[in-house]
Amino acid sequence: MACLHRLDGSRRHGWRFDSRNLSRLCNLLGRLRGLLRRLRGEGKTTPVLMLTARSGVADRVQGLDCGADYYLTKPFESEELLACVRLLLRRAGGEMRVDDTLRFEDLALEPGTFQLSCGERTVRLSRREYDLMESLMRSGRQILTKEQLLVKVWGYDSDAEDNNVEVYISFLRRKLTHLHSRVKIRTQRMVGYCLEVEG
Repeated sequence: MACLHRLDGSRRHGWRFDSRNLSRLCNLLGRLRGLLRRLRGEGKTTPVLMLTARSGVADRVQGLDCGADYYLTKPFESEELLACVRLLLRRAGGEMRVDDTLRFEDLALEPGTFQLSCGERTVRLSRREYDLMESLMRSGRQILTKEQLLVKVWGYDSDAEDNNVEVYISFLRRKLTHLHSRVKIRTQRMVGYCLEVEG
C-alpha cells in the first residue's frame, strides 16, 4: 500500500506522493485536502483512502469532493480498514498484482494474502507479523531500532512496549526456521534488528 511521506519536519511541510497502488491520507487540519485536489488535477488516479478523526458530515463531504475514494473515521477496527483496502484495490484492478510481491533473498511476502514464502514452503502471517516482516524486508541489512518498529507496526498512539517487538520477532524467527529460509533476523544488542543471510 502506498502512502504520503513527509519529507522534513519543518513548518513548511514537503510531501512526496507514492502512487503504486493505493494512497492513504491522514487528514491533518485539512492541509492534505488541498494536496489531493492538486494531485487529481495532475491526472493521478491512484485510489485514496482518507483516514481521519473528523467524523462530521461536512468533513466527510469535503474529503470525498476533493478526490478521496473512501473516507474512514477513527476509531476503526483493523478488519474494516483491510476490507476498505481490498475494495479500493478491486476497483482499481490492483489486487494480487505480481509486482506487489516484496522479495528479499529467498523470501517472498504477498501483501494480498499475508503469506510468506520460501521456495515451495509457505506460512500465513498475522497482521502484526506481516507489518513487522514487511518493515524488516524493506530495510534489509539496515538496522531498525525497537522504537522505529513500534511506530511502524503499532503506531504513534499505541501503548505497546519493547517486549511486544521481542515477542513478534520470536514468532517470525520460528516461521523462518519452518520455511528453511537462509534469511535470519539478527539482533544488534542495544540497537535493534536487521536481516542477514546465512552462507
